[in-house]
Amino acid sequence: MSRFTRGNILKVVLAFVFWLFAAFYLLIIGMGAKNKKVMLEGGLYAVLFIVAFSLPNGSGAMIGLGSMVLSAVRSYMLRDLWLPKRVRKLRSGEAVQIPAPAPAPPIQFYQPSQAATPVAGASDELSPALTWVSAQAKQNKHRLPADTYVTILETCQMLDSVIDAETRQPSGDARFEYELEAMVREYLPNVLQGFLAVPPSMVDNRQPNGRTPNEELVEQLSLLMGQAETLHSTRHNQTSADLTSTGNFLRERFGHHQPGGFDFGIK
Repeated sequence: MSRFTRGNILKVVLAFVFWLFAAFYLLIIGMGAKNKKVMLEGGLYAVLFIVAFSLPNGSGAMIGLGSMVLSAVRSYMLRDLWLPKRVRKLRSGEAVQIPAPAPAPPIQFYQPSQAATPVAGASDELSPALTWVSAQAKQNKHRLPADTYVTILETCQMLDSVIDAETRQPSGDARFEYELEAMVREYLPNVLQGFLAVPPSMVDNRQPNGRTPNEELVEQLSLLMGQAETLHSTRHNQTSADLTSTGNFLRERFGHHQPGGFDFGIK
């Protein structure tokens, strides 16, 4: 689409004829487009121009010329506001294809690949499950009750820290591994996707147990966060204990140096 229309050509000719008023171009463009930001910027150039040429002995001539140049440059940069492109007229009977609006993304349910069982070396495969939970929480943030969004993210962060520790140095505790995998692959995803499956119009309806889906989500996430804190403290306390055990071994092995020579721990 071209800008070469009669109206645009006339505007450009008038701009060249009245070039002495270039400092006011942007202000006029903003007023025509009803754009407050452009009007404010154009008003600044206009004020600078008036003040500059009001100073005695032409001391503000450079400021005035600068405001004219800036206004002209900005007018060119914002040419879409006052030099619109020509729109092609449709011939009689010509169809117009209007793109259909993109459908709302459906809720994606997390399907664990297998039951939560303690599998050696599987801790590095748990992160995608946490990524799914975080992504679903962010995508449906407006549907979640107050503070539950933050609770989900904090729970994911704690569990991710535990997974990192297990990846670097597996604990070898089958029960601990089972609880971690169950939390990441089953409990947390199932609670979130179960709540998202409830229609938004029903999240405040009382269930037979007297609780609403919103209240159920808040309580269940609180329980899961408590379990995540337990796993986090257990794993990192074990890490600290392991470091202490290594230190005790090193102090026992190499802590007593033989005077006047090297001690390689060999008796």
